[in-house]
Amino acid sequence: MQLKGAEILLRCLQEEGVDTVFGYPGGAVLPIYDALYDSSIRHILARHEQGVAHAADGYARATGKVGVCIATSGPGATNLVTGIATAYMDSIPMVCFTGQVGTSLIGRDAFQEADITGITLPITKHNYVVERTEDVARVVKEAFYIARTNRPGPVVVDLPKDVMEKSIEFSEGAEVNLRGYRVMKGCNLGQVIAAVELIKKAERPVIYAGGGVISSDAATELRELAEKRKIPVTTTLMGLGAFPGNNYLSLGMLGMHGTRYANYAIGEADLLIAVGVRFDDRVTGNVNTFAPHAKVIHIDIDAAEIGKNVNTHIPIVGQAKEVLQAINERLEPVAEYGEWHRTLDRWKQEFPLRYGSSRDGRLMPQHVIEKIYDLTKGEAIITTEVGQNQMWTAQYYKFKHPRSFLTSGGLGTMGFGFPAAIGAKIGCPDRLVIDIAGDGSILMNIQELATAVQYRLPIVICILNNQYLGMVRQWQSLFYGGRYSNTDMSAQPDFVKLAEAFGAIGIRVNKEEELDDALNRALQATDRPVVLDILIEREADVYPMVPPGGSLSNMLGGDDI
Repeated sequence: MQLKGAEILLRCLQEEGVDTVFGYPGGAVLPIYDALYDSSIRHILARHEQGVAHAADGYARATGKVGVCIATSGPGATNLVTGIATAYMDSIPMVCFTGQVGTSLIGRDAFQEADITGITLPITKHNYVVERTEDVARVVKEAFYIARTNRPGPVVVDLPKDVMEKSIEFSEGAEVNLRGYRVMKGCNLGQVIAAVELIKKAERPVIYAGGGVISSDAATELRELAEKRKIPVTTTLMGLGAFPGNNYLSLGMLGMHGTRYANYAIGEADLLIAVGVRFDDRVTGNVNTFAPHAKVIHIDIDAAEIGKNVNTHIPIVGQAKEVLQAINERLEPVAEYGEWHRTLDRWKQEFPLRYGSSRDGRLMPQHVIEKIYDLTKGEAIITTEVGQNQMWTAQYYKFKHPRSFLTSGGLGTMGFGFPAAIGAKIGCPDRLVIDIAGDGSILMNIQELATAVQYRLPIVICILNNQYLGMVRQWQSLFYGGRYSNTDMSAQPDFVKLAEAFGAIGIRVNKEEELDDALNRALQATDRPVVLDILIEREADVYPMVPPGGSLSNMLGGDDI
């Protein structure tokens, strides 16, 4: 049958199981949008291409599917770059389709031309320029295969306009045959057996779990290992939800803003079982003092991560789910808790997360997070922006399920949380979705309120409003002598009126006695987003905190409030 390139594209998307794409039209992608007019694929029209990318990312994180987005050539494509880099750093599967000028104009500085494959080369698993309509089906199949397999990540497919307009005789059945790219299956059983022996001998083991556990759908296997052997579990920011935060064995998050008892446990452990992690600097602090007494078992799908930052005694390359299954099959349960657990219990009692009260009667942000947790029973999908709002959420919301905490971990992208919440709500319409934001970061993609209103999405946006770029102010306070250079955000819009102008619901919370009613009203909304402008203590800080480059054993604050 004769089909245009754009029609072939949409047919291939349907074959990949795509039911939703996020996009913003423009001249170079008009052939695709013309084909979408008659397609069963749902298109979500965002208001900025950065919102497009983050929404596709949030959809992927919440559902486990590949997120798909479309942008036009030139500025449309370059506006995706921050979102692509965000997904790349956090290993999120996305396929981003960008329009391009006609093939005869490429390289001639044509109107709205940009070398998007060159620009995104360092922040994609792979990218393509499709120069022939005959290659569309193959490239699309390869793009999805690469995005979702092994260590997931984003793939960019650049589509010249004439390639999308040309008609060819189309036949189904494109195959994936990528030289040098093989999907990792199984693992080295010798290394598994060696790991099992170390686990059996360990007296003070700790599991250190990251986002790879969630990507691999290995939360069940992780919990089985922890509970079978009574091993305490600490997670990275990206790993929150991989192990229930309300489980007795949970130590919460480790690292720069981790719990004191998690960081102390790392310092005293004799075995560290690292699963789906990359030992980044926000976790390890000074690598020379990280887990100084521990043998390290490192399980990861990406061999390049093993030994990159921290020496590994037993490396195991493979899918976390398969490796943990192999380990669990070879371990017998431990019947009782021991001295290690009594030590951890003592640390939890001596060094719980704690915070003081406001000097001027404003709400404490930690209290707001605790209240959101109480009202949602830990069952919501929570997105965050980046900064203090992100860290308070990681500390005080006890995530019980994987794919329930969506945040920009590796890149730290302000403006991520709200469009990611839109993607999550589109992908999981029956789940409650809440974006916990700061007053600085929410403004970076506030235009997406129009998207949420248009599609009648009852997302709750909780703005922790301290009228500062809070985390930057905190660093200026601690490390720059209180020289608050350009972090005051007191000149800001009225968020309630702004919400109402977009057609959303706006509610302001000035004091603690107003919080319960405001949250309950917001959670009951069914047909539009709700913006809660919550005025919090202006100089509330995130504690405990490991100074940059410091040791996990030397934390600031949080113990004497």
